[in-house]
Amino acid sequence: MKVLLIGANGQLGSDLVKVFRAAGDTVEPFTHAQLDVCSEAQIAKAMSEVKPDVILNTAAFHRVDECETNSAPAFQVNGTAVMHLAKTAKAAGATLVHYSTDYVFGGYEKGSPYDETDLPAPVNVYGTSKVVGEHLIAAYADRYFAIRTCGLYGVAGSSGKGGNFVETMLKKAMAGDPIRVVDDQILTPTYTADLAQATRNLILTGRYGLYHVSSEGQCSWYEFTRYIFERAGLDAKLSPVKSAEFASPVRRPANSVLSKAKLHSVGVSIPTWKDALPRYLEERISKNAPVSAVGVS
Repeated sequence: MKVLLIGANGQLGSDLVKVFRAAGDTVEPFTHAQLDVCSEAQIAKAMSEVKPDVILNTAAFHRVDECETNSAPAFQVNGTAVMHLAKTAKAAGATLVHYSTDYVFGGYEKGSPYDETDLPAPVNVYGTSKVVGEHLIAAYADRYFAIRTCGLYGVAGSSGKGGNFVETMLKKAMAGDPIRVVDDQILTPTYTADLAQATRNLILTGRYGLYHVSSEGQCSWYEFTRYIFERAGLDAKLSPVKSAEFASPVRRPANSVLSKAKLHSVGVSIPTWKDALPRYLEERISKNAPVSAVGVS
C-alpha cells in the first residue's frame, strides 16, 4: 500500500509509521507543520504528489477544555476538514481512515459497552465535533474507516511531544507528589502501537464503515493509575476521588467503554489494556526515558 499519513509526529501517527513500514508499505508522513488538514490546497497538493491508496488522518483538535470556550477550531478540524478529506479520497479512489472518540457517548448510561449502532450522545463540544466528522465521512466517502478509540497513550508522548496520562502520573509519582485520580469514570486505556496494528489489519479486510477499536477490558482512571505504579515499581501517594471533587467546565462520560464485537466479526483483535501497559513501559525505557527513572516489574 502507498499511504499518506496526516499527523505523523503524534503518538498514534508515530506508531502508524512504524507498523505500516514494518509491513512493507510505502508511507509518506506529514506533520502539522508540513500539511495543514484545514487547507484544501495543501491537501490537494499532497494527494497529487503521493497518489496514495490510503489516507490516514490522525489530525484532531482535542484540547477538550479549550473546545468549550473556543468551539470554531474544533468544528473546523474535526468536522469541515474531514469532509474535504472525504471528498478528496472519493475523487482519488483512495481509502480514508479517520479517528474518532469514545466522547461521542456520555449522554445516557447503557449498562454495557457501546456498539457502533448506539445513538451518539456527546456531553461536550469536543465529542459533538467528532460526531459531526463521523457523519460527514459517511456522507461524502465511499471507502472509509471511521475508528472510535479511547484513552490513547504512546511512546511519542513520553519524549516531549505533548505527553500522555501515563507520563503525567509517572512524573508526579517520581516527584513524590500526592496524586488524586477519579474512580467514577470508566474507560479502556489504549496503547497506540496496538491501535496502529489493528488499523492496518482492519484496512486489509476491506470491510468499510464505522468501528470501535480500543484495548479489550475496562477500568477506572484510578485503577489504571494504580496499575501503572504497580508495573513501574513505584510507591506513589495515590488516592481515589470522585469527579465532582474536580472543578471543570467540561462534562466527561462516566462510562465510555466501547464494544469490539463488530471488530471481532471481521477477524481483527486487539490486546487487553493490562497486556498493553507493560509493553509500553518497556518501550519507553528503551527509547526515551532514563532506565534509572522507572523499572518494570
